[in-house]
Amino acid sequence: MKLMHRTLAALFAVLIATSAMAMDMKPGKGVTVRPARATWNTGFFQEALARRGLEGLGYDVEKPKDLQNPIAYKSIYLGDIDYWCNGNFPLHNPQLPKNFDKRAVILDPIIKAGGMQGYLVSKKEVDEFGIKSLDDFKRPEVVKAFDLNGDGKADLTACPPGWGCEKVIANHMETYGLDKYIKPNKASYEAGMASAIGAYKSGKPVFFYTWTPNWTVYKLKPGEDVMWINVPEKGDVGSTVSGVTGAVTDPLRPGFIVYDITVVANKKFMEKNPAAAAFLKSFKLTIDDVSAQNTRMNEGEKSDKDIAKHVDEWIAAHQDTWNGWLEAARKAAE
Repeated sequence: MKLMHRTLAALFAVLIATSAMAMDMKPGKGVTVRPARATWNTGFFQEALARRGLEGLGYDVEKPKDLQNPIAYKSIYLGDIDYWCNGNFPLHNPQLPKNFDKRAVILDPIIKAGGMQGYLVSKKEVDEFGIKSLDDFKRPEVVKAFDLNGDGKADLTACPPGWGCEKVIANHMETYGLDKYIKPNKASYEAGMASAIGAYKSGKPVFFYTWTPNWTVYKLKPGEDVMWINVPEKGDVGSTVSGVTGAVTDPLRPGFIVYDITVVANKKFMEKNPAAAAFLKSFKLTIDDVSAQNTRMNEGEKSDKDIAKHVDEWIAAHQDTWNGWLEAARKAAE
């Protein structure tokens, strides 16, 4: 009996040691990884989580380069950047280099259908003027209400140059003949939205573009403070979406394609680093995960140290999931 106990004890010790060794495996040791990051800070959280995971696998992950979309995709295609977590598809399809799929890969989404986009208008003015779509901004009384700087046009907080949404908004202005009535303001989006929220708090109307996940819809809540409006039915500008909270109609015609948020990576990098590839393929989040973190950033927790803290807290709250991703990555490298 004592021999059996000693044998079992020895077996358990081996199993524990083996398990500990597996958890300490560093398949990425000695490999330097070069990530990129979006120029919009609402996409920083995904990158920080992915970087932490790769570091846990032993990779030496460089500080991410903040790149505009077309430059990021070209850099991934050329092999100057290994991956980024800020792909928005199909929105970014026009920004991909020719024959992109020969040297790069778009992974399954981090957040499937995570990107709702469109135009939001202050609910008070929606009710007062009966605003249902962009076409209503051709009405003199609506233009006057939203003309905050006296230039004769309604002020729209829009997208900075280089963002995918900038071209879509420009297309809407042209397609619907709105250039004479609406002025898209293309300054820093964060600064523009801060100004819009300040105006709203002082009782002025707001008219802005946004997307989800995003802190903006936590600060100005659809259905309470603002409403999603339609684009007119003229032209091919995307399908309708049903069940949108705070929409002026159901279904809503937002004028933008709902997109997936995903990792995009260089093919050679993925082939040479199966552990990194497995982790990036496993990596998944929810809209609420990102929106909650985005809100904390908007409230002041936006430094790299703050974001690292948000990562710590997310991992602690999802430890089993996190460990599963790392375990799958280590097995892929065996």
